Amino acid sequence: MLTTPLAVLNNLSAFRGERQVLNGFNLTLHEGESVAILGPNGCGKSTLLKLLTRDLYHVDQPDSQLLIKGQSQINLMQLRTWIGMVSQDLQALYTPYTKGRDVVASGLFGAIGVHSHLNLTDAQQLRVDQVMADLHLEGLSETMFQRLSTGQQRRLLLARALIHQPSTLIFDEPTNSLDLQAAFELIATMRQLVQSGTNLIIATHHVQEIIPEVQRIILMKQGRIVADGDKKQVLTTDNLSALYGIALKLMEQDGFYQVYPA
Repeated sequence: MLTTPLAVLNNLSAFRGERQVLNGFNLTLHEGESVAILGPNGCGKSTLLKLLTRDLYHVDQPDSQLLIKGQSQINLMQLRTWIGMVSQDLQALYTPYTKGRDVVASGLFGAIGVHSHLNLTDAQQLRVDQVMADLHLEGLSETMFQRLSTGQQRRLLLARALIHQPSTLIFDEPTNSLDLQAAFELIATMRQLVQSGTNLIIATHHVQEIIPEVQRIILMKQGRIVADGDKKQVLTTDNLSALYGIALKLMEQDGFYQVYPA
């Protein structure tokens, strides 16, 4: 039985400021798959993700279309139960004095921090407690954002994204600015999420962030998709060398990849 795709993008154009990032862009993302979008900085990965989360809108043209679960008119509260987001851009929006618990609770309202007019119900309080406990963050509940490590801040953002139990999670450069311990802990959590039934969309320029559970790879360069398909066919030395414009050597071990100068 055919299922409705998670997202369909047809002939989309999108700008960041005055710069056109995507032009005539086409992509279909399916339910039940975990995907890595790989490409150099500035290739359009983050713009694509912001289109999916409705933080950015494409140019309205008669022949363009963006559908999320078959819908073109999307209720943002409903969208949060479908797609959650973890990104460094979002992390940078929180004030230094936001408490850890308020970071997580803000996901209930799609807000940045919890303000005085946003009152949590008892059920919502319990949901915040549950998500923080699941990620072992209870000890950070009253700690201000500025006193947390980058890794702790990123995990609070993950808890915020999980507050609505979305079927798909987007990670934009997931281990950026993290030390090795925090990076490997987050990668382990990402693997657990996929194994428990959550689908991931990972946008990165680091192949080491592509977890073994990801099977589809999309390569992007200068706002275009240059390769899309099964990991074994797409993630190759020749493709990565062409993608980054430098001679590289790709190595794989235990389902993880790394690149070296050729």
